[in-house]
Amino acid sequence: MLPIQFIDGDATIPQADGNKIIAHVCNDIGAWGAGFVRALSDRWPEPEREFRRWYHDRADSGFRLGAGQLVRLETELWVANMAGQRGIRTRTGIRAESGTEPADSGPPIRYEAVREALHSLAEHASRLDASVHMPRIGCGLAGGTWDRVEPLVVEALTARGIRTVVHDPA
Repeated sequence: MLPIQFIDGDATIPQADGNKIIAHVCNDIGAWGAGFVRALSDRWPEPEREFRRWYHDRADSGFRLGAGQLVRLETELWVANMAGQRGIRTRTGIRAESGTEPADSGPPIRYEAVREALHSLAEHASRLDASVHMPRIGCGLAGGTWDRVEPLVVEALTARGIRTVVHDPA
């Protein structure tokens, strides 16, 4: 088993040889525009475009909580859009497909969905012989805690020998 490597820096600029996957958590209502996805969109249009297409075609595309989408950016670089967040947090509560839940209904993160998406990511990373790079997924706007997310990353990725780098903003 490999340990998670923690470094200071921008997760959109992974420093590694060979194939690399940038992983992040997205919501299940098709919203894109806040948090880490802004940094992705500043560098490439493909992750947002493909996420919106995936969401729009959800009846046929397999889009759901726990699902993942791999988007190729460059010769040795992909982004993994992982649906691990139920709705989005607003000032008054959680906005979800079915309406708005009260603010005290808990954070949008769905740990089991993150776990499932990470296992799917591990399959892609193994097939591509890729390292995985990420911010502390699910711990920003999704409202998760790293002490709950880290074991999921270890279980799905590092326990399988996949080099995993967590980038903390410098």
